Amino acid sequence: MHLLKTLCSIHAPSGNESALKEYIINYINLNIQNFKVKPTIIKDGIQDCLILKFGNPKTAIFAHLDSIGFTVRYGKELIKIGGPKTYDGIELVGKDSKGDIETELYNYEDEKGNKHFEYIFDRVIDRATELTFKANWREDDNFVQCCYMDNRLGVWCALEVAKTLENGVICFSTHEEVGGGSVGFLGKYIFENWGVEQALISDITWVTTGVNHGEGVAISRRDSGIPRRTYVDRIIQLAKESGVKYQIEVESAGGSDGNQLQKSPYPFDWCFIGAPEDFVHSPDEKVHKKDIKSMVELYSYLMKHL
Repeated sequence: MHLLKTLCSIHAPSGNESALKEYIINYINLNIQNFKVKPTIIKDGIQDCLILKFGNPKTAIFAHLDSIGFTVRYGKELIKIGGPKTYDGIELVGKDSKGDIETELYNYEDEKGNKHFEYIFDRVIDRATELTFKANWREDDNFVQCCYMDNRLGVWCALEVAKTLENGVICFSTHEEVGGGSVGFLGKYIFENWGVEQALISDITWVTTGVNHGEGVAISRRDSGIPRRTYVDRIIQLAKESGVKYQIEVESAGGSDGNQLQKSPYPFDWCFIGAPEDFVHSPDEKVHKKDIKSMVELYSYLMKHL
């Protein structure tokens, strides 16, 4: 879990994912002896995204690098990057031209009843500085808990699967938390270069009335996007054959890189598969270790058999 802990602490909000991209490249180069097949690393011409190509790929894993957070507006005002929780006392970190920042979030109402949130700090922070949740890793026999399990767990899962992957492609995307934007050109690249037209979305879902901690990785039938049923049927059949514990998710809200693939001009099949978490988009995102294990196992099986 050391790698996952490190990933959760890297500053990479939407629109500024370069530090995480460089970390992953360095991690692969330093640990290449642990990979069954040495991947081709595509890093140029795709902004802060990253593509890893193994053998003769047929299926792609998509995992978004970016996180939610905040941007300093004017004075001490903060505005959201994506949809973070905004309760009082949340610890935030960042860096501007004057140095490192460690601050707290504070909510208030103006005289017209409009709600705002600010940072509490002993100086003015540069405009447009990004602030993210301060990482506080907690782990016991059953759970791991920290900010940015969404989606550093999805990234971690992809890197774990990569170690034994012989044929496949992994796309690390950007801007997912603010509606997407990179998946279109990543999809174009892998379709036009290698004919890849099916994908798995390695991301985090929610604990709900029908999806619970410790009952396996969630295979999503639908959220705000609806994947092609015959493709998801095939994945569920393979999941049954694998013996890996899983649960079926059916939701009307939420989205992922799969939504962007579906809107691309290429005939991609896709399916969202991820471990369920509690305390979504907060500093305290919580995931069961059994679900993390089943997530890696199912991805590994699917990448061999799809």
